[in-house]
Order: sequence, then C-alpha cells, then structure tokens
Amino acid sequence: MASTASPFSLSLSAKQTTSSAPQKPHNNYSYVCFPRFQNPKFDLNRSWVSLAGASRGVRSRICASSAQVVDRSATKTDSGVPTIVEVDLGDRSYPIYIGSGLLDQPELLQRHVKGKRVLVVTNTTVAPLYLDKVIDALTTGNPNVSVESVILPDGERYKDMDTLMKVFDKAIESRLDRRCTFVALGGGVIGDMCGFAAASFLRGVNFIQIPTTVMAQVDSSVGGKTGINHHLGKNLIGAFYQPQCVLVDTDTLSTLPDRELASGLAEVIKYGLIRDAEFFEWQEKNIHALMARDPDALAYAIKRSCENKAEVVSLDEKESGLRATLNLGHTFGHAIETGFGYGQWLHGEAVAAGMVMAVDMSHRLGWIDDSIVKRVHNILEQAKLPTAPPNIMTVDMFKSVMAVDKKVADGLLRLILLKGPLGNCVFTGDYDRKALDETLHAFSQS
Repeated sequence: MASTASPFSLSLSAKQTTSSAPQKPHNNYSYVCFPRFQNPKFDLNRSWVSLAGASRGVRSRICASSAQVVDRSATKTDSGVPTIVEVDLGDRSYPIYIGSGLLDQPELLQRHVKGKRVLVVTNTTVAPLYLDKVIDALTTGNPNVSVESVILPDGERYKDMDTLMKVFDKAIESRLDRRCTFVALGGGVIGDMCGFAAASFLRGVNFIQIPTTVMAQVDSSVGGKTGINHHLGKNLIGAFYQPQCVLVDTDTLSTLPDRELASGLAEVIKYGLIRDAEFFEWQEKNIHALMARDPDALAYAIKRSCENKAEVVSLDEKESGLRATLNLGHTFGHAIETGFGYGQWLHGEAVAAGMVMAVDMSHRLGWIDDSIVKRVHNILEQAKLPTAPPNIMTVDMFKSVMAVDKKVADGLLRLILLKGPLGNCVFTGDYDRKALDETLHAFSQS
C-alpha cells in the first residue's frame, strides 16, 4: 500500500529535532496546547454561569467555563431539568442540552425546527428504538410540522457517497425546501452523514443532532465536523457545518451495547490527557462507575467533555491550530480503521490504540515521563479498550494511510503529542522522525 514517493515517507527521512521546552508556533506547523483555562493566547479566565429556571435548565456559556467540579456528589441534577452547555460562535452559537428524558420534552426540539418540514436521518439499529419517540417530540402540539424519515444501514462501512445519496434521494422525492430541518438520530456515523447532507442539500439547510452513543454525545455531535469516508482515508470528504442544537438524552444509553460504551469512553479519556488533568484524575477514580453505567457519573463525564469540546470549538472552529489537539491518537487510529477495514474496529477502539502509540512516541521524544505512559495503559485496560493495533497492521500500511491524513501540510505530517505534565499537548510537525519510526516498528509488523 505504501508509496515510496509519498510526502509522509519523505518526511520520515528528515532529521528534525526539538528541545523538551515548549516551542512557539512557526510556519503554522506547531501549536502548543496549554491546560484548560491556562492558555495565554486567549482570555480563558472569564466565566459566565446563570440559572435560567427549571424550564430552561442550567446554562454554561463556554467561551470560558462553568465551575470545575470533581466530586461525583456534585454531578447530580434534578430529573428532567437539562444542563445546557453553549457553543459560543457568535450568531451561530447553539446549545447542547444534556439530561435524562429530554426526548419527552417536545419544546426542546421544536424551538429549533425551522419551517414546517423535517427529515429524520437514522439507521436500522436506532430506528426501532427511538424514531417514533423523536417523531412524537417533533409533532406533539405542533400539527403544522410534517416529518419524513430515511433509515440507513448501520455501520462505519456505510459512511460513503452511495449511502449519502439515499438521504438526498429522500429529501428530493419529498420536495423539501430550504426551510426544512434535517435531524440526525444515531451515533457518529449518522451525525456526520446527516450534517454533511444538510450542508450540501440546496446549499445548506438547518439540522439538529440527537446523538445516541457516548462517542457521539461527548465528541462527534459537537463542533460541526461533518463528512464521509473515502476508501483511501477516513473523513476526507466533508464540511464544517454547525447544527441548530444538540440534544443529549442520556436515557438512550440504556440500549447501548457495552462495546459501544467503552468505545465512547476513549474520547472522554482523550480530553483529560490533552487539556484537563483534573478530569483525567476524576476518570481514574470513577472508571468502574462509568463502565457500570452509573447515571450521575455518565452525566458528569458527558457534561465535562462537552464543555472541553465547546471551549475549543469556540476558539478555533475551522481547526487552524488549537482544535487539532482534539485529535490525539486519531492519526494512528484513522490509519487502523482504514487499513484494517472500516467497521472492523469501532472508532474509539482504534483511537485508544492510537493514543497509546502517540503516548509511546511522546515518551521516546523525552516529552513525558513513565508515570503518564503507565496511567494511560491502566485506564484504557480498565475501560476494556485495546492498547495496541491489530496484528494485521504493518509499518507500510500506517505510512501509506497517514500520508493522506488531513493534518499533512506542505508534505509534512503534523501530530498531536503529549508534552510536559499531564493535561498538556502540542500539535506539531517539529519532532525527531526517528521516534515516529521507532513507534511504528514497535507496534506493527515491518
């Protein structure tokens, strides 16, 4: 699969080293990510929290943060009252509603529907469980709204152009207009595809995210990244397109398989590693509660993850630097998904192995100490996530796929690596290529 002329393989031969001290950005290749609320490039010391009343929930406007709370006893919320985290993007800002039983509160969804026509995009797994409930939430007391639905096959391997066309077919056959609203009901694949369809149909229509997996609730539904896969690489075709709102009904996790639950926790763990050490420490103490689906622990993990994601997106919507740090382990992980075959491993499983590889490389560079390496292995093992890629992966397979990664710029592969104390990372192309080569050989076949 590898091409000896690829920009990735060429960059491997360049001997570039860097000191252990954080480097300033240069040529748009390096970006230092400081811990949460401590980035001197932005004013993150402002916080704005208001109590908006039981009917509106508790709102956190994340151009800064709500109060940091680590004690699990503080995570309990009144039943039916959503926590609201706002993604602050000026006139395109939108709320993330988080809570139990939110699909039984029609006003939450209906206030974000534009026009009188709605298309719900879901899949064969989620439709029997929640499609009727969502249709009821959209139409109860709102007889002027008509709802169509399109049910797609379930799985990462269907995140492609052929399947995307089924959404367009339904929208066109239903004669939907520019005032219609698309609703994504499902996990990350459905959210990405529905969002991309909404961005493209009639050059852009409104859409709403209703994520039903941990992975989608803590990560993929927030921030406006939409798209589909290509057989040469994951998420290479898509657009940045923000939803009207994200509605996270934690009750939908009751039907989530254990493997999907664990997969989503990989993204939760990521937030702690790259920018929120206090959150990572909380995860270490509560990983068993999360695996056991403790409702308060899950609600807190989702809220804290969304706060981290919303804060980053508010500062860097189009991934010019800071937002790229959210992809810790993803360059290695996407190579696993592409090389091994879409759907063979879940996204979070591939990201978990990818994070171990990124941590290993960070340690080889001398940027982190042994304790972080051990802590990452320990929490991933407790979460029942893989700590190494599948045996089928070879060095050439990694190089070939990583050569077309979205973070390649001017022929140089940039990576997100940990640097310094827990909760610090860099997005950089300024590293010793020998360390990358050593990591690839340590985790895959020659």
